[in-house]
Amino acid sequence: MKGKLIVLCGPDGSGKATQTELLVARLQREGYGVETISFPQYGKTFFADLVQRYLRGEFGGVSDVSPYLASLLYAGDRWQAKEQLVGWLRAGKVVVSNRYVSANMGHQGAKIAHPRKRREFLRWLDKLEHDVFGLPRPDLNILLHVPASISQRLIAQRSRENGVPKDIHERDLKHLKQTESAYLEVARRGSNWAKVECVKKGTLRSREDIAAEVWRAVFHQVRKLPRTA
Repeated sequence: MKGKLIVLCGPDGSGKATQTELLVARLQREGYGVETISFPQYGKTFFADLVQRYLRGEFGGVSDVSPYLASLLYAGDRWQAKEQLVGWLRAGKVVVSNRYVSANMGHQGAKIAHPRKRREFLRWLDKLEHDVFGLPRPDLNILLHVPASISQRLIAQRSRENGVPKDIHERDLKHLKQTESAYLEVARRGSNWAKVECVKKGTLRSREDIAAEVWRAVFHQVRKLPRTA
């Protein structure tokens, strides 16, 4: 692969979409060839439609659906984008993904409290997404860390502003806390992770401040790639 795959991930309400937009804009200003994608691909793939039904609660609550089964839906959605992702990377593009395999690690890994069983799940997930479905591995996962208590507040604010009801993950504070813990564990153990603290002394940092730290981590990955301008 000639390009680089950069993933922005984190709990609900952590600003992934905003930071994805800011990162793509910065890469373009710096002259890099960029493509972007967001998962799940609602309205575009067979599996994303199932993910939407799962998040609406059609298959039960958070704890009712096995993390193994739920992960298959999200992984299937990414598999349907595999050719596009691989094509971009072979063309030397910097691909910025809003959520990726790491989202399954955080949200579905959160359902498994026992450390050994969670590690078994993560190994299974790695095999499913990267070996069975053949998805490219990220060059860098950036964890946008927001404490669950603040994440819950931001989710509620977004829901009021957009008029969109919260999904089964967003409604469950226990799940938000477990997801935060799972993400932190995965980031601590992983070699291709960077953690960005989005909250300082109980206050959310500005999006520009966060974006500057994201850029420093990303530039280390892309600095040797050719620029188009």
